[in-house]
Amino acid sequence: MTGPVLAVDQGTSGTKALVVCPERGVLGTGFAEVRPRHLPGGLVEVDPRQLYDSVVTAGHQALAEAGEPVVALGLANQGETVLAWDPDTGRPLTDALVWQDRRAETVCAELSDHADELRRLTGLPLDPYFAAPKMAWIRRHRTREGLVTTSDAWLVHRLTGSCATDAATAGRTQLLDLDSARWAPRALEVYGLTDERLPRVSDNAELIGTTSAFGHDIPLTGLAVDQQAALLAQRVTRPGAAKCTYGTGAFLLAHTGEHPRRGTSGLVSCVAWRLAGTTSYCLDGQVYTAASAVRWLTDLGVISSAADLDPVGATVPDSGGVTFVPALAGLAAPWWRGDLRGSLTGLGLDTTRGHLVRALCEGIAAQVAELADAAADDLGAGLDLLRADGGLTRSALLMQTQADLLQRPVEVSALPDATALGAAALARLGADRSLTVDQALPEGKPAAVYEPRISAGQAAERRARFRTAVTALLGS
Repeated sequence: MTGPVLAVDQGTSGTKALVVCPERGVLGTGFAEVRPRHLPGGLVEVDPRQLYDSVVTAGHQALAEAGEPVVALGLANQGETVLAWDPDTGRPLTDALVWQDRRAETVCAELSDHADELRRLTGLPLDPYFAAPKMAWIRRHRTREGLVTTSDAWLVHRLTGSCATDAATAGRTQLLDLDSARWAPRALEVYGLTDERLPRVSDNAELIGTTSAFGHDIPLTGLAVDQQAALLAQRVTRPGAAKCTYGTGAFLLAHTGEHPRRGTSGLVSCVAWRLAGTTSYCLDGQVYTAASAVRWLTDLGVISSAADLDPVGATVPDSGGVTFVPALAGLAAPWWRGDLRGSLTGLGLDTTRGHLVRALCEGIAAQVAELADAAADDLGAGLDLLRADGGLTRSALLMQTQADLLQRPVEVSALPDATALGAAALARLGADRSLTVDQALPEGKPAAVYEPRISAGQAAERRARFRTAVTALLGS
């Protein structure tokens, strides 16, 4: 296959689109904002029409800037965002419940006796973060009409008329049998969703349908959940390395090969991708608030934007004893306590904005370091390095703090839009079956490599202080 592809990353706070040529790189970009509503009680929802409109708007922008046609489309999605919709008209029947939404805690509480069974079957813990509890909540409290699916299936239907999701996104529902990568009748029974019409589970790179939403017919040949698309773009295609995407949340994934690894350290075992019928797996850990925690500091007036992290943090040499657990939407892996909220301790009259910024960076980095340690425990071997991507990697302070607390090198991707580039690679693979994965992936050395600058003892001391604060939260 020759010619550029259109890659669309439909994210929590916006949609990014790229026109990517294998020889000439990125030819055009587009962006459209999405504004979820954050409501009391941990509720986060968005008008689904915003999601679709943002895909079309960003795609048109990228194509206009590129000024040439594309041969395929790749689409990445948020993963666990859910809505009900009419399969005849495509009309949304509910708002979309965003992955951060906690309202399905009631469903999880009712199904607590099935938690171990569901985890063995699907690889996922019983938590409202995942799609199935939200789907069941919608059926109980909103509507019995239409289909209830993750947002990608609705977007695919709006774009192509097909009803499909990919194996990696399906693996985020808690309705997929982890071993077979097929819908699990027992999980559907537990959730009361046995009679649902579910999307077809497709490979991540195959022809799904054709869309005319961008002005001319384009085959949709690549689908992926956002973090797995970034994992692919970062070339983490075999065990030994991990990537972390620092976006609205921070998401660490470590490749485990062609067999699922159900560990005991609190990480999620899930599908990385399925290509040509072969399924690869990964371990996954989440920090619910990263850039969203930075936005919280911005809304409070502590900083004016994420660009202030480095200059404001540079005004002090350390956090001054301040410890920030930025669990502003709950603690995810490896603790799985979404009911908890963050803490800020060690404050004094001498605490400045710089101390708060450094404490926030340490809090995010400490959580990611916990995830990396958990992945190493489950894999039975240490991770050699961490590859980082996402908007917050622009902060040298955060990346240096990450290397310090991890005591491992952190390679910052030169690909600022790794998720979209992963979707582009899948689109190319789906359109040209003669390509290998390596041939479809973008080239590129890291933009920067951060080596630890503090001793192992200092790192252990800072992480111990963070763990003490987490323990206090867990006991509250």
